[in-house]
Amino acid sequence: MSRYRPPQKPGSKYITPEGKKRLTDEFSYLWKEKRPAVTAALAAAAAEGDRSENAEYIYRKKQLREIDSRIHFLKGRLEDVVVVDTVPGDQTRVYFGAWVRLESEDGSRAEYRIVGPDESDSDKGYISMDAPMARALMKKTEGEEVSVKRPKGDAIFTIIQVSYRPFPPE
Repeated sequence: MSRYRPPQKPGSKYITPEGKKRLTDEFSYLWKEKRPAVTAALAAAAAEGDRSENAEYIYRKKQLREIDSRIHFLKGRLEDVVVVDTVPGDQTRVYFGAWVRLESEDGSRAEYRIVGPDESDSDKGYISMDAPMARALMKKTEGEEVSVKRPKGDAIFTIIQVSYRPFPPE
């Protein structure tokens, strides 16, 4: 069996202003605070002598590689993203950045926000615009039924409300 994995299709380049700020803050933290601290710890570990048996040195090298990898990814991603900070003309339809309140067939309700792939967070209800749920919701209006293909089977949802500001708590 081959270990080859075809490269993943890159995610959409759209991002909200909040998402770009979060990525920028992470980049700044890694570059200005975390990397210098790990580099200093690596230098101290290297000064202790034999590097081949020095667990601290090996750990810090690995940590520095991970930080550099993330910095490289963030730098490239921040250059490519397109910030969407405008509200669409037709606010009755679901587009990027929309908050959507749904009701499932069993009557349970859920709220989602359509965001870029770098911002998706299931705990906050942020779903990537590349996710099957978001793709099914795009360009739909309040009152429409949406069929979503899921691993557990197809599900039908009704769009209760569309907004471009967070919903007040119910």
